[in-house]
Amino acid sequence: IQSLRDEDDPLPSPERILARAGATPATLSTLIRKGWVERIHARTVVVPTPAASAADLSRAPRQRAVLTFLHERAAPVEEGELRRVTGASAGVLRALAEKGLIRRVREPAALLLRLDEHQARLKIIELRGAEGQNRVLDYLLTRPPGEWLWVSWVYAETGCTLADLRALEGHGLVELAEREVWRDPLAAESAPPSTPPSLTPDQETAWSEIARQIEMAAPTTFLLHGVTGSGKTEIYMRAAAAALRHGRSAIILTPEISLTAQMIRRFLARFPSGLGVIHSALSDGERYDTWRRIRAGHINLVIGPRSALFAPLDDIGLIVLDEEHDASYKQSDAMPTYHARDVALRLANIHGATLLLGSATPDLTTYYLARETPDILLLELPQRIAGHRDAAPPPAPSAPLPPVRIVDMRHELRAGNRSIFSRLLQRTIKRAIADREQVILFLNRRGAFTFVMCRDCGYVIRCPRCDVPLTYHLKEERLTCHHCSYQQPIPRTCPICHSRRIKHFGVGTQRVEAALHELIPQARVLRWDRDTVKEMGHRALLDRFARHQADVLIGTQMIAKGLDLPLVTLVGVISADTALNLPDFRAAERTFQLLLQVAGRAGRGPRGGQVIVQTYTPEHYAVQAAARHDYAAFYTRERAFRMRMGYPPFGRLARLVFADPSPARCREAAASLADRMRQEIHRLKLGVVLIGPAPCFFARLRGRHRYQIILRADAPATANLQHRCRDDLHRLLFAVPLPPGWRLDVDPLDML
Repeated sequence: IQSLRDEDDPLPSPERILARAGATPATLSTLIRKGWVERIHARTVVVPTPAASAADLSRAPRQRAVLTFLHERAAPVEEGELRRVTGASAGVLRALAEKGLIRRVREPAALLLRLDEHQARLKIIELRGAEGQNRVLDYLLTRPPGEWLWVSWVYAETGCTLADLRALEGHGLVELAEREVWRDPLAAESAPPSTPPSLTPDQETAWSEIARQIEMAAPTTFLLHGVTGSGKTEIYMRAAAAALRHGRSAIILTPEISLTAQMIRRFLARFPSGLGVIHSALSDGERYDTWRRIRAGHINLVIGPRSALFAPLDDIGLIVLDEEHDASYKQSDAMPTYHARDVALRLANIHGATLLLGSATPDLTTYYLARETPDILLLELPQRIAGHRDAAPPPAPSAPLPPVRIVDMRHELRAGNRSIFSRLLQRTIKRAIADREQVILFLNRRGAFTFVMCRDCGYVIRCPRCDVPLTYHLKEERLTCHHCSYQQPIPRTCPICHSRRIKHFGVGTQRVEAALHELIPQARVLRWDRDTVKEMGHRALLDRFARHQADVLIGTQMIAKGLDLPLVTLVGVISADTALNLPDFRAAERTFQLLLQVAGRAGRGPRGGQVIVQTYTPEHYAVQAAARHDYAAFYTRERAFRMRMGYPPFGRLARLVFADPSPARCREAAASLADRMRQEIHRLKLGVVLIGPAPCFFARLRGRHRYQIILRADAPATANLQHRCRDDLHRLLFAVPLPPGWRLDVDPLDML
């Protein structure tokens, strides 16, 4: 009040008065509320530029409506009123501003003292407080203007009471209020701004097709099939920028939380605001606040795993599924089962959005639809971009993929080498570490040993609830079930024959780590599997390795895709046979995808790289095709196998699983349902083959016995969801209601 009395300018700015008085905005708000001071509010008005009259916005009706209203008003319009009258979103106005068709003008705020000289003097005298209140005022004057402080903090700093604060509030010197603070998981994240690099000819061709469809706002699905390191992420970012320029929103899906951190960093460098992240590692509060910010329109670009598809975004213009082949996009462990690819397809049709599926090893059905049907448009990036984005001089247009060398471990055994590592891999690891380079060792099995067996009677120690072999973990020195987390100590004698000859068999990531320390004691080793993620988290593990605080990274499938680490010059696959012989028709495809993806982690920097694959089945076509980076050769062989057997994409599958503590009840329930289904298949003359019932591969999990029925129908693959729901498989499932306790998975990703 004193500062306003002494001010020569009748309408001074709030900032000037606050600075002169050493006051806070809270004090000013109180004076305004009491009617002693009037605030002449600042406002942002929107005016059209001269270029607006000649703009062609025939393809952007929302933007055209805004310019029409501005021309009819023929005067500056307050931004809030403009959005309210025309229904335009912030994205629409931002797009017009970027095109230079409108301009925002800020009219400054001002203050006016409503008290006369006598009233002002009385108020100043009245507002002189007691000792506790003066301590609060003195402390507040040391804080930055406009800062809100927790009441508990003020208590601790001044020794005041709530009565003192209430008195000051009554005098209008402070404001007590509840304030909402967003819990933002990206608040501490930062990335230096980046500019889009020049595109390679292959990227330019792919991008022109995608940009055209985004401009048309018609639902279109693309498969971006690009080798590892071919620049798919740059296409994703350009597509997201295009969607945002048109005032629409975008969703970027990644298969693993471990990949989300690196993807966020790249997008933050290009999109410093309006970016949100959703994944299961967030706290409940962070997820809730992110959801509300999306709902309120503060976030228009969302990154995350499959759950990010359900973000409450308006007017979605782009959906990206990076590594679209990954099994984590399918929810199979809980009902209802669904695949994020199908949900994204439906969402894109609803919003008229572009759906971009990207992978170096696309799902065979997706590739079939893109190559042999009109449902999906195929875009190819066959060349890896040379060097690295941080490399100097600038990278060349393309670079060869890392050479892959296959080691037949049968020959190693014949030569007397019983180590986990072949002789070639040992030499190459030592050379890479000596040259200050980094190594990735891949094994898709955690723990130290895969099972423990009695060497006299052959008894394998199994989980009493799941009937699967227990895995030995070195750190805990216990046997653990990876399905239900049951644990027990290692027995000193065999429970069956009481022999003391208990032996560990198989290899896990912990055993690889121990063996590497024996081979190279000075090596700095980092292990990345589910056990270490629980302790450190994906982000901390990735940061440590990226900062070269470790020479060797040992990991499971978490490290097989998406990571861009320029110092990695060697990737070693400890065993390519882990999943190759599982009783599942996708075993070869999974093996090929894992090998090709993990091989792509090598040679992404200017130093180049190589891959060494250890296997006992080097002649298998999945291993041979992966060694040549030859997706087409693998597709040809696998397609012929699928066609001969009637597996997807040439047929549809459904899996029905029943679990019960009683093996007899489980078997009877499965037999009863199978009989009813066979009758309906015969009655309706359906082209469905019923396989089973039979025990599942994991016949008992968490104390419950499991039986399964497999249904196979002659239904060629299609991306048309409505057509899929009219096939014989769905007719059968609707004709036979499932009794309680059954779980249904249509288009299952595995039969285990």
